[in-house]
Amino acid sequence: MGEWISAVAFGIGVLALVLGLTSIIMAFIADKSGNGMQEKVEYGFFGVTGFVIFALMGYALA
Repeated sequence: MGEWISAVAFGIGVLALVLGLTSIIMAFIADKSGNGMQEKVEYGFFGVTGFVIFALMGYALA
């Protein structure tokens, strides 16, 4: 059963990493018209959150 928990934690970590990287990239290419700065801050927040979850899952697996 321990292998399943590790596999799920690894999957969550990889998913968080991919979503975090994608959000950071989207923050750089966000449209500058209208609420451009708000979108950049939101994407940046979700990117950092993804990295934090990835770090927590990595620590849980260690």
